[in-house]
Order: sequence, then C-alpha cells, then structure tokens
Amino acid sequence: MVIEGSIPFYKPLIAREEIAQLVEAVESGWLTTGPKTLEFEAAITRYVGAPFAVGVNSCTAAMHLSLVAMGIGPGDIVITSPITFPATANVIEHCGARPVFIDVEPETLLLDAVALEQFLAAPEREGIDAGKVKAILPVHFAGQPCDMDKIFALASQHGLAVIEDSAHALGAEFAGYKVGSDYGLGFQGPWTSCFSFYATKNITAGEGGMLTTNDPELADQVAVLRLHGISRDAWKRYQLAGYQHYEVLFPGYKYNMFDLQAALALPQLSHIDAWQRRRETYTDLYNQGFADIEGLLPLRVKPNRRSAYHLYVVMADSARLGVARDDLLNRLAAAGIGVGVHFRSLTVQKFYHEKYDFQEGDFPVAERASEQVLSLPLYPAMHESDVERVIRTVRQVLGV
Repeated sequence: MVIEGSIPFYKPLIAREEIAQLVEAVESGWLTTGPKTLEFEAAITRYVGAPFAVGVNSCTAAMHLSLVAMGIGPGDIVITSPITFPATANVIEHCGARPVFIDVEPETLLLDAVALEQFLAAPEREGIDAGKVKAILPVHFAGQPCDMDKIFALASQHGLAVIEDSAHALGAEFAGYKVGSDYGLGFQGPWTSCFSFYATKNITAGEGGMLTTNDPELADQVAVLRLHGISRDAWKRYQLAGYQHYEVLFPGYKYNMFDLQAALALPQLSHIDAWQRRRETYTDLYNQGFADIEGLLPLRVKPNRRSAYHLYVVMADSARLGVARDDLLNRLAAAGIGVGVHFRSLTVQKFYHEKYDFQEGDFPVAERASEQVLSLPLYPAMHESDVERVIRTVRQVLGV
C-alpha cells in the first residue's frame, strides 16, 4: 500500500527532452542497436575521458563480458567486495570462476586496499593458489570510488586484470579523474569500468549498461560478444550500401543495448553534473540533520575523491539507538518514507555462505554492516522540503 503524500525511495526525473528523443528513435525505425546507441557510446567516452565505450543491456552484462573477453574461466579466481549487489559475484560464478571476498573499510564500506595487499602478498595462507588469481573487481559503493591508485598498482605488480563495478559511480571522480577513465595512472593491464542505467541510477535508461576501456581490441571483442558473437557492424547490413552477410566469430550473448534505451539516457547525461550537485547538497542536509544522533553514522567520503552520491547510506547502531535496524526500517516505511538496505554481505547470503562455508567472524566489517546499513531517499526529483521531512521523521521515530 502506498501512503498518500509518501516520499518514495526513488523517483526518476524524466522530462520532455527524454520523451522527444524516444519519439525520434521510434520514428527513425531503429528500435534495437543503431545510431542512438552509437551516439550514447560516444557521449560517454567524452564525459568520462575513456577512448572506448560499448553499450550493453545492463551493468551485469558489462561485467560478465569483461570477464569473458579477458579469458577468465573455470578454476580462476577473481577478488571482489562482499558489500555489493549479487550481480558482482554472480558473473564470476557464471564464468566458472571463484569469487574471493576481501573485507571492507568500516567508514566507507569500500574494498579495503590494505587487506587486499596483504592477501596478494601471500594468498596461500588462505589456501589460494596465486597462479589462479586473475583479476580484481572493486565496487565503487554508493558512488564513492575505491583506492584506484593502490588497486592499479597491485594489479600491475601481480599481473592482474581490473574490472570496476561502477554501477553507482557515473560522475564520480578519483584524484580529479572521472570514474570510467584510467585516472591518469597509465595502467597497462586489461581494464574495464562497468556502468548501470537501471531505473534507480543517477541517469536511467530503464535498464541498460556501458563498458569503458582504453584497449581497442578488448572493446571490439566485447562489442562482438554482446550480440551473439556476430561481426561488430552487422546492424548495418540493412542499410542502403547493400546487404552485408554477418559472420559468427564467437558463441556470444544477447547483451546489446538498444536505441530506445540510449534515447532515454542521452539527454540526461547533459544534466548529470547539476543533479550530482543537488545530491551532494541533500547529503549535506542529511549529515547536518543527523549530526547529533549517536549511533546513526553516514559513510565518510575520502579527501582525494568526489562521490556520485548515488545512495545515502547510514550505519544504524541498534545498541546506541535503542532500536534494531529492521524495526527502524519498518517504522520509517509505515510513516511514508521509502527505505532500502544496501547491502547485506554476500558472505551471509545463502548461496555464497553455504558454497564457500563462510563462518561468523570471517568478514567482521561486512557482517556488522549487514546488520546496520540503511538507505534513505536521495535523488534530484526530491526537494529540500522532502529531505527535511525525512530528517524530521527519522528523528521522531528515534525519539530524538
């Protein structure tokens, strides 16, 4: 039941520009992958500062295709974060590889680069064959980039690929460079950054994703794999230049972005910086509104980076607040405030917990976060009065 006057957890900001682009795409006759997709790919390369971008139908597809194109398969190991959406680890499983989780930092819930370095120095202590470790898949959680200088340095040192889960991070920056670029670090190994345009993301295509890279051969391979493994420009075979036969180059997938998705997302890209500033303003309002509440702690943004402020996540310490996190979620929902949980650690989720026999205490920070994380509404369609209402309601529910 929707409570009248409630504030939803998320509401997209769709205007006449997006509708006009959709109409243009429909009237053009190109409903699947075509010129709008190419235009959106080019716009993303300009925005993030990467030379190549490939549009796909989800961030999940972008990560999966990255792994396949990099040759990661059965018996291989990919290192990632336990605080993430299941897709991040699921794609590793899809390749027959094994995800190895590294615990997260307490104040950011980002993959702990110090713990990563310690693991890579002696993986055999964890029963891992160093020769099987092939890639690092860091997650830019809630919009804040991981320690990419450290991660790229470790990847170079150990000969690993890097696949960034950037689903939350379009518009974010590390050391002055946009996520989706190589941050000016000149990383020479295989590398991709994978974005999401799901309904709740900072710009949306309803569904959709994008992969960026600085490797032209990798970009070409992903472009072929995304559409059944047929030759990259097969969509041109119906143009006036004459019929062109396609060739099946690999047993690929049905992962292509289509023009209706691209048309919806394209005009939003021109607004993303302004929307990001609005998200930052609302985040500041939340932080000020909760500053005196012991036990309600927002995530910290580190000095050398700019968050995309995709989510407003707080850690709700039940011992200090006097209310369990799930009770707080239910009370806020009953009061008309949309809420979320981002995320319960994958190490406590049934499949991963049972398959890899994780024990309580294996990932102490991620396990604690699983019991405490709570996300509040944060999106540009909100008004400051909405943020103020959320703050008032949280305080009323907590009795402070």
